[in-house]
Amino acid sequence: MTGAILAGGKSRRMGFNKAFIRINGETIIERSLKLFKDVFDDVFIVANDILLYEGLDARVYSDVFKEAGSLGGVYTALFHASSDWAFVAACDMPYLDSKTIRKVLDSPRKGYEAVIPFINGRYHPMHALYSKKCLKPIESMIKEGNLRATDLFERIKARKLSEADFGDLPVAASIENINTRKDLVKIGLPSSE
Repeated sequence: MTGAILAGGKSRRMGFNKAFIRINGETIIERSLKLFKDVFDDVFIVANDILLYEGLDARVYSDVFKEAGSLGGVYTALFHASSDWAFVAACDMPYLDSKTIRKVLDSPRKGYEAVIPFINGRYHPMHALYSKKCLKPIESMIKEGNLRATDLFERIKARKLSEADFGDLPVAASIENINTRKDLVKIGLPSSE
């Protein structure tokens, strides 16, 4: 199975690259890569600026569609995936949990094109499993100029996983991402780089 870390965002609200925020001595992306290598056979990073990530022990692919946001990142992950399915996560998720990810991977997916956590009343497309069957619908959306990742789920058959599906697994922490300096403070980090 393929695991892809999407690191193409511009971090406008934060003001610096969120992938390189240090928590307990390692960057978020280093921690994510380590975790992904324990879970997946095939691991890589999708980024706009490949050179930023060349020091990490992972392949890095440039976005197939430039300026297409996270939806473009999902497309690139599926395009380069060595398997029929790819799990994607954003590079700014400090508390990704391997058991929570495995729950997504192990969920029945026959007849579905994606498996997505639906937690606190909303989809979490950056902590989800996608089939290569999503390539055409995503390409259509990008060409239409619709980059809302959640709109994809109206065009495909998506399996929604609720809080109940995860039981006592730390799904709320695993899907958490950092967007602002306020978010840093919320998780107990200083609000500067």
